Amino acid sequence: MSSSLSVYLLDTEATRAFVGSGNEELLKAIRAEFGAEMAADDSWFSSEIADGAPTAYEALRTVVRGGPYPEERRYAFQYGYAYKRLCAMTGQFLDNSSFSPFRGDWLELVDEGLRALRVTAVSVAELGYYGGFPKGVPVYDLPRCGEWTQAQCLEALEQVEATMRDGRAPALEPEIRAAVTDVIGWLRRAQARPGSGVVGFVS
Repeated sequence: MSSSLSVYLLDTEATRAFVGSGNEELLKAIRAEFGAEMAADDSWFSSEIADGAPTAYEALRTVVRGGPYPEERRYAFQYGYAYKRLCAMTGQFLDNSSFSPFRGDWLELVDEGLRALRVTAVSVAELGYYGGFPKGVPVYDLPRCGEWTQAQCLEALEQVEATMRDGRAPALEPEIRAAVTDVIGWLRRAQARPGSGVVGFVS
């Protein structure tokens, strides 16, 4: 089974602030932008919805209003996807061609490539954990979410540049090199936009 890593450049604090904000205009805007996508997801998850899971829009509305969330943990995936839509609405999608689809331990292999460049400030694999979700948003299974702050992005770029200055850049396998180059591109995008960080979702 393959997975996909979707990555967004955004003001992470501003996006988190929408959770629990009750911003009805934002809800309307997301519904207008992603209505067809949400309808497709509702069709995909129709059996779960029939069993009690919220629809995509119901989950989005609950996240923006800050609850109440049901106690049934197995329906939490819908709130994770709702937060992903918030990020998609407020951020810029970054090129994920090296990460969609991917299989197995690909994210860890890319991290090995980053470590070979002496980059320790960020981890691609950590974008597939759960630490990027705002406090209170319930999570279960997929999607998973991780976040790099701008400080982490800037530190990682400094580490890359130090390796290049020292002439110690190693030879990497072509696929790993392409993925690492994509990651460095994400970091440069964050550098060019003060206050921005990177949020990734694995699904």
